[in-house]
Amino acid sequence: MKISLICGGPSLERGISLNSARSVLDHLSSERIEIVPFYLDAKKNAYRISARELYSNTPSDFDFKLERAGKPLNDRQFARELKETDIVFPAMHGPYGEDGGIQSFLETRGIPFVGSGSRACKAAFDKFDANERIRKEGFFTLPSALLKIYGTDHREIVQTFFDEREITRAVVKPATGGSSIGVFSVSTPEAALRAARTLFGKRMDTRVVIEPFAEGAEFTCIVLQNRFGIPVALPPTEMEMDYSEHQIFDFRKKYLPTRHVAYHCPPRFDDSAIERIQAQAEQLFSLFDMRDFARFDGWILPNGNIWFCDFNTISGMEQNSFFFQQASRVGMTHHDVLRYIVANACKRHGIDLPATDRKRSGNRKAVSVLFGGPTSERQVSLMSGTNVWLKLRGSDRYEPHPYLLDIDGSVWKLPYHLALNHTVEEIGENCGRYAGAKARLAAYEERARLRLGLSSEKDPEDFFDPERLTMDEFISRSPFVFNALHGGAGEDGTMQALFEKHGALFNGPGEAASRLCIDKWATSERIRDLRLDGIGAVPGIVAETKALMAEDGKRFWSGARKTLSAKTVIVKPRGDGCSTGVVHLLSAADLALYVQALRARVPHIPKGTFKHQTDPIEMPSETPAFLIFERFVETDVLRVKANRLKHAKKSGWLEITVGVVEKRALHALNPSIAIAEGEVLSVEEKFQGGTGVNLTPPPPSVIKPAVVRKIRGRMEELAKRIGITGYARIDAFASIRTGELLIIEINTLPGLTPSTVLYHQALAEEPPLPPRELLELLVKNNGY
Repeated sequence: MKISLICGGPSLERGISLNSARSVLDHLSSERIEIVPFYLDAKKNAYRISARELYSNTPSDFDFKLERAGKPLNDRQFARELKETDIVFPAMHGPYGEDGGIQSFLETRGIPFVGSGSRACKAAFDKFDANERIRKEGFFTLPSALLKIYGTDHREIVQTFFDEREITRAVVKPATGGSSIGVFSVSTPEAALRAARTLFGKRMDTRVVIEPFAEGAEFTCIVLQNRFGIPVALPPTEMEMDYSEHQIFDFRKKYLPTRHVAYHCPPRFDDSAIERIQAQAEQLFSLFDMRDFARFDGWILPNGNIWFCDFNTISGMEQNSFFFQQASRVGMTHHDVLRYIVANACKRHGIDLPATDRKRSGNRKAVSVLFGGPTSERQVSLMSGTNVWLKLRGSDRYEPHPYLLDIDGSVWKLPYHLALNHTVEEIGENCGRYAGAKARLAAYEERARLRLGLSSEKDPEDFFDPERLTMDEFISRSPFVFNALHGGAGEDGTMQALFEKHGALFNGPGEAASRLCIDKWATSERIRDLRLDGIGAVPGIVAETKALMAEDGKRFWSGARKTLSAKTVIVKPRGDGCSTGVVHLLSAADLALYVQALRARVPHIPKGTFKHQTDPIEMPSETPAFLIFERFVETDVLRVKANRLKHAKKSGWLEITVGVVEKRALHALNPSIAIAEGEVLSVEEKFQGGTGVNLTPPPPSVIKPAVVRKIRGRMEELAKRIGITGYARIDAFASIRTGELLIIEINTLPGLTPSTVLYHQALAEEPPLPPRELLELLVKNNGY
C-alpha cells in the first residue's frame, strides 16, 4: 500500500509540519506500507521529496535547493502522482492545511484522504467565526471583537470592547493563524492596536481577533472517531504555567521541553468537569462534521464554565505531542493511533489496509536507553533518549527499553505513556505518585478503549507500572546501555567508568576521551599540543568563577580583551553542554550581567537581555567552578531569504559541525553549516524541530567540494588523535578557502533529537544512512 504524505505549506507552522510528517513516516511505514512524501513550499508549489528532507530541521534547510534545482509539479501532475497512491495523509498546519484549502483540492479531484473535509475545516479554522458558531449553538463563549485589515474603525472597536467589558488584559491573535504563533497578551487598548498593526504589517492575517484573557485553567483534548463514526474524547491534558507578566502558552513552551509549563493528564479538575469537557468536545466534533481526529484547546473558568477557543483539524504530531501523549494514556502507541485513524479513513473510502506487520522477531537484543539526569541539558537528553527508543522500536536487531535517570539519582524503568511526558521532572513526579493516580487513570482509559472498540487488554510489554531501580540494579540487567545523557556524569567519564567496571557495553567513547572532551579548556590545550596541520583551537583564557565574582569586573574585562586581542568575547562554562551558558559579551556591563545571573543561579536568561540575543539562554544547574573566555570569531553571514541563499563575505570563516562515526575506521560525515538567528546557536536551533537552519552538505557556492574533503580528513585525524571511539560531533570554525579549522568543542554524546544534524549528515552519505540504521550502527560498532 502507498500513502501520500503532504507537508509544508504557506503557514508559519510549516516547520512543525515537518515534525508531524516525520512521525507519520517513522511510525506508519513498514514492509507493507510505503510513505510517499510531498512538500508544498510557501507559494504552494508542490514537490515530490525524499525522506531525507523530512529529517531537516526546517523547510529553509532545502527550500533554496528546490527553488534552484527542483521542478515543481503543476496541479495536474500533482493530482496524478497523488492518485498513484492509495490514500493521502495531509500533515500541514495552519492556512491551506487546516482551512479547507488542501482538502478542497483533493475533493474536487476525487482523491481519498485522512481527516476532516473542506467544509468542516473551513468552519472550524476561523477563530472569530467558529466562536460565533458555537455561541449560537448554545455553548459557552467569551466575547470577541474583529478587526479587518483595511478597516478605519480599529481604534473605536478596540476602545469600545475594552470599556464595555471592563477588560484589564486581552489576547490579540490572527483569526486564521495557528494556535501559538502571532498571539499577543496586552493590557491596554493602545497595546492591542499595536499588536494588531504588527499582525497586519507582517501580513500574518487580514483579520485579527481580540478577546478577554481567560482566567482559569487551560486544557487541550484529542478526539478520535471510531469505526462507527462516533467521536471519542481522550483524557484531556491540563497546562499549568505562570501567566503573569503577559506570559502565554507560546510556540517555545509548546514545542521545547521546559519547566516553564507542566502538563497533567488526566487534569487535576474534578471528574465531573473532565466528563463535561469530553462530552462537549465530542459534541463539537459532530457539530463541525469533523472526521478521523482533531484537537480542541480550551479553558475551564473559575465559575466552572468551559470555553473551547481553538479547533485544530490536524493536530500537531511531534514525537511527544498532545496527540501521542493522550493516545498513550489509553494504551495506544504511536503506530497504533496513526494506524487507527488511517484505518477509519480507508474504511470510509472502501480501501483495504494491509494487516499490521509491526511485531518484531523474538530474538532481538535488549538495549536499555538511559536519559534524563540532573544537568541543565536534561530536557534535551529526554528528547534524545525518547527519539532513540522510538526509532529503535522499528529495529529487527535490537529491542529498546526506556529508562529515566531521575534528578535524585534513582533510575525508573518507564512504561510507554510515561516516557512521553514533557520534562524529566514530570516523568519523575508521575512515576513517584503512580500508585495513587493509577485507579483514576484506569477509569478514563477503560471507558475510552471500550468506545474506541479496542481490546480491554493493553500490550503488557509497553504498558506496565513504572519500576524504581538503583544504578547498580539498572546496570546489572542491561547488557547494553544506550547512554543518551548529556553533560555531567553521563558525559564526563563517570558513567563510562561505571559501565566498564560492571562489564556493560555502551555507545560512544570510553572514560578517557569522555573525561577529556567534557572539559572544553583541556580539549583546547590538547589540540594546541597536538600541533596538527590546519587544526587549532579558538584563542581563550580560563578564569575561576569564585574569584571573578569577587574581582573588579571592569579590570578583568579590560585584561581579557587585551590578552585575547579581541573587541568582544564569548563566555561559557568550562564543563557544561554545548549551548548552556554560552553568551557573546560586548562590554564590561555585559560581563557584570552574566556574573549576576550566575550568582542568582537563574535557570535561564530571558531573550533580549544581551544584544542580538534572540532566544532565552539555558544556564548551568550548578554554578560552574571555571569559565572560559574566548575571542569572538567573526564569520561570514549566511541567510536564507525568499528561498535564496545569501552569502555576505566578511572574514572567510564559517561555523560548522561535523559528525564522526566509526565504520571499521573513523569516518567524518558531511559538514553542516549552522545558521544562527542570533550570534550564538540556541538550544532551540540545535535541538528543536522547526527552528534553526542547517545546510548539509555545504553548498559548493559557499565551500568548494575539495575544501570539504580537506575538512573531513582533518576531522578524522583529530578524532583519532583525541581517542574518539564509536561516534562524536565536532564543532569548529572553518576557513572556506583553505579548510583550516579552529575547534570550538568535541561532543562525545551529541544530541540525537528528532531533527539533529547527525541525521542530516548520515542521510547525505552515499548511499544514505537512514536514522534508524545510524542508531543501529552506534550500538553495533561497540561490539553488540
